[in-house]
Amino acid sequence: MQLLSSRRFRAAAAGVAVLGLFLTGCTSSEPEFSYQPPAQVDGDFPADTVTAMQDAVANALAASGASGAVVGVWAPWSGSWVAGVGTQDPGAGAEITTDMAFRVSDMTRLMTCDVLYGLADEGIVGLDDPVPDHVSGVPDLTDITLLDLCNSTSGLGSSEAIAQAAWKTTPERVWAPLELASYGLGAPRATPHTTYTNSDAGYLLLGLALERASGMTASELISAYVTRPLALSNTSLPSPAPAAPSTGPVMDGHYLTPVEGGYDCAAPVDITTLSSSTGFTDSGVVSTIDDLGRYMQAEAAQVLRTKKEPNRFGSPLPQAPDAPSWFQATGGALLVGSMIGQSGWTPGYQTSAFSDPATGFTVAVVLNDSTTGGTTAMHLAWELAALASKAPAAEGQTAPDFGLPFTAEQYHQEIANAALPCVAPPEG
Repeated sequence: MQLLSSRRFRAAAAGVAVLGLFLTGCTSSEPEFSYQPPAQVDGDFPADTVTAMQDAVANALAASGASGAVVGVWAPWSGSWVAGVGTQDPGAGAEITTDMAFRVSDMTRLMTCDVLYGLADEGIVGLDDPVPDHVSGVPDLTDITLLDLCNSTSGLGSSEAIAQAAWKTTPERVWAPLELASYGLGAPRATPHTTYTNSDAGYLLLGLALERASGMTASELISAYVTRPLALSNTSLPSPAPAAPSTGPVMDGHYLTPVEGGYDCAAPVDITTLSSSTGFTDSGVVSTIDDLGRYMQAEAAQVLRTKKEPNRFGSPLPQAPDAPSWFQATGGALLVGSMIGQSGWTPGYQTSAFSDPATGFTVAVVLNDSTTGGTTAMHLAWELAALASKAPAAEGQTAPDFGLPFTAEQYHQEIANAALPCVAPPEG
């Protein structure tokens, strides 16, 4: 337990660092290191780039049924664009602002794996520990390791298909992680170790295992190993008590009600108040756009690691059997060309963020409606990335050799093609 106490001390000290990561050991034998984000040009993108990105967001809002979005795009050599777009509700709702908090959905998976690697680097758990060593009630997972859970190579299924109906009707319900994971445990399984499977159940089990191995709660672990070291003051895994994402400004979350022929886009259902246990260590974290961009930039560069081996993102697998060769997954992340990130949904929100570790180029987006799952947010992030990657270098700067394996036009059309049909509900 001395290692845990030491880590908590270092993380608490790091919480005062606003611009960088400073982890200082409590004895002279512990290593010191610091993180400074890549230098960012102080200025906006060219006007034509901003106009194209605004059009991209408008297209995504119309296609997804969302009324608002918060986006952030950072190209260190060219400029940045951080904006709130649209309103809280259709029509005359309050304007979306960039300081609003939201649920980050599957970005939580990255943080849960950060904790796993942090505990492994300190010798508290082993990456190859069998799951039943730390979680009771899963004796059939003796061949599945903690690393399998992080890499989504456990073969386990997903719980969301069964649980999402209950999330909508009883958002205040507090779930036990193993109860929620049981739906995925009971689903058909894929071949383990060699196939990527999008399994929320795996990250729920991983969170439980890390709690039991460390003696800390998942909220405490994410604070100690992720948010405090990176000075993410607006990011946390909240307590399970039903609540909005923050006590400060909040982006309201919604979903649309199906009606004959499509969806009632004029009357979204508010689901802003929700128990974080709905997502726990799979999708329960809340954040803001500036925090999310800062986190993703640091995460892609793996600055939280105290040991560089094994390479967390070194052995990716195809994200799906029919996925393009540039779309892979491992380590809790999706790998898109050279960019590392995640994308997904939780009731009320869909979120996506990616960053290039070599250049610091970063994009993050959130939409305030989860009806289309995480696909719209992911494709919007890719479209924005493609647009911003073409922006010229600012005066005195040199653009790096950075490119993406797709075009903005490609994903603008993908989003439009998948647009939800909005129809008026039947009268009476």
